[in-house]
Amino acid sequence: MGATTEIIIKNTHRGLRYEDGRLVGVLEAGRYELPAAGGRFGKRGPVVEVTLVDMRERELTLKGQEILTSDKVALRVSILTHFKVVDPVAAMERVDSYTDRVYSDVQLAARRSLASMTLEDILTNRNQLSEDILRDVQGAAAGYGVEILRADVKDIVFPGNLQEVMNRVLAAQRLAEAQLVDARTKAEKDVLEARARAEADQVTAAGKRDATRLAAEADAAAQRIRVEAEVDALRRLAEAAAVYAEHPALLRLRELETMTALGGNAEARLYIGFDKHSTPN
Repeated sequence: MGATTEIIIKNTHRGLRYEDGRLVGVLEAGRYELPAAGGRFGKRGPVVEVTLVDMRERELTLKGQEILTSDKVALRVSILTHFKVVDPVAAMERVDSYTDRVYSDVQLAARRSLASMTLEDILTNRNQLSEDILRDVQGAAAGYGVEILRADVKDIVFPGNLQEVMNRVLAAQRLAEAQLVDARTKAEKDVLEARARAEADQVTAAGKRDATRLAAEADAAAQRIRVEAEVDALRRLAEAAAVYAEHPALLRLRELETMTALGGNAEARLYIGFDKHSTPN
């Protein structure tokens, strides 16, 4: 008998058996004896090779993909993909590298999905983005023997200029609120001082009329200050509202910042509904 070599295939792998470069079968888990290269009885037999294919579930992360939304906002997105080989022949025969192909297919699917969504759509429904990517890439991957189990959007990084606009809006709102408080405090102080002077002048009958007039003038001045302060505050809030109208997603960012602030309060309670994500079997 001619020489043989032994190969053991684990349960986590499959082996593609090639004879003289031609695929002749798929080897399941087990122990196999392969003819040595020299052949039997001096005859030159076929050259036998076995290529192992890993059938376990794996993950692939696409980091920092810069993609434009439909409203021309540049985002940096990271996507976590879980996949496994279900057809070892297709995975090895139809593409040069199925892992590289999964990477490029997920990348293109993410670009197509984000290009059809606005920034507000992405902020309010990130699950929809993950579902779109998964649905898009599953069909393509099946063509080369790979099953995509998950394709989740892991991180979204917003452009710096968008954050600057948001900061300006918040600063304008805080300034308007502070000015309104200061104006009301000053008005109340002026009213108290005017009434004190009026009461002091009432000690004489001759000054009674002047005290009443001064009190009325003080009330009118305080009312004018309050009105001016409220008008100024409303003007600043209107400017902030105009920015929100132009960039609706900023309102969602404000909500997220508020949720983050509340999350640091041990006594705060947040009740949020999340859609359950079902993982394919």
